[in-house]
Amino acid sequence: MIRSGWNAYIKEDLTVEPTGGGGLDRLEFAVKDVFAIAGHTNSAGNPDWLDSHGPAEEHAEAVSRLLGNGARLRGAAVTDELMFSLNGENHYYGTPVNPRAPGCIPGGSSSGSAVAAAAGLADFALGTDTGGSVRVPSSYCGLYGIRPTHGLVPLDGVIPLAPSFDTVGWMARDWETLLRVGQALIGGQEATSDGAEFRRLIVAGDAWETADRDCRQSLAGPLAVLEAMMDSRRTTLAPQGLAAWAATFRTLQGYEIGLAHGEWIAGRQPRFGPGIAERFAWAGTLRLEDRDRALPARERIREELIALLGDDGLLVIPTAPCTAPRIGLAGAEIERTRAKVMQLSCIAGLGGLPQVTMPFRSQDGLPVGLSFIAGPRRDLRLLRWVGDVAVRALQGQSVTG
Repeated sequence: MIRSGWNAYIKEDLTVEPTGGGGLDRLEFAVKDVFAIAGHTNSAGNPDWLDSHGPAEEHAEAVSRLLGNGARLRGAAVTDELMFSLNGENHYYGTPVNPRAPGCIPGGSSSGSAVAAAAGLADFALGTDTGGSVRVPSSYCGLYGIRPTHGLVPLDGVIPLAPSFDTVGWMARDWETLLRVGQALIGGQEATSDGAEFRRLIVAGDAWETADRDCRQSLAGPLAVLEAMMDSRRTTLAPQGLAAWAATFRTLQGYEIGLAHGEWIAGRQPRFGPGIAERFAWAGTLRLEDRDRALPARERIREELIALLGDDGLLVIPTAPCTAPRIGLAGAEIERTRAKVMQLSCIAGLGGLPQVTMPFRSQDGLPVGLSFIAGPRRDLRLLRWVGDVAVRALQGQSVTG
């Protein structure tokens, strides 16, 4: 095992050469250690998982698509244990070092992937996003990142967490690379029923109020520029409160996690780090009736979001409510932050919608993310809009501007 000074990798010397050529020629990528790589045994961030599973027979579909488009795989990256955290602190494999916020967590669960991309160890990195596991580390580490439309990128060969929310996401230091990876992974699956451009900007007031003052002030300038350019309106997404949306998400996610991993946990009795064991224990208490009570709320939220966005609308929100918290905060404090993170990240999750986060700097110089959410299957159009419109309009304001 080779470990870089950034502690980004579980296995840094894992390499796979391209199987074809295309838009990703000469690019290298890191992969979260939950994607199957032929001959490699995934750890999923936990030594008991590693010890109780064998090597994969073939690559995950997403990995195969990247290799077929000319990219070279270099390194299996650290993940939070079984992907069930948003912090990036792994009790067994250590905390990857956030290159753009020293002394702060990198965010999880795609922590090593984010650090590999942010530190320049890889041109881009592959992760998974169920409850924010690509978007949050992208925000904390100053990266562009995307959670795609649910089901658009195949999850074949990826260890599941909560299948009706799981997505394959990716991160990069620049939007051009983010787009090129999207073209390789999504291909011709983009919605083509209309040619409408994004003309409406929808500012979710309750989402902005969830963020702390420094975050709001740091993103106020970019938001004002975009509002002046587009047909802008302000709205309240959740009159009952985004905490209620997050509770719906948490119940459905927790129930599915219990189904996905409960049998293995009961049989293996694995060792989990602080906080992880408690989350899995709670997930195991959820029953079918809990899921059934939450399902109608998810369907209503999804319908409302799709209607709100239409063909040409973009929802703009802070990606996370704050800059990256310090490493080693007390459990109660980090859980309060996590609850606020979920109020923002559950929006796209409940809607099954694509969300791209764009990096900016806080008033203290730390990374902070601004996110755009579009209607379903408008992922490539959203990626192009970020570059053609947002990046150009905000030249000099973003981390890479």
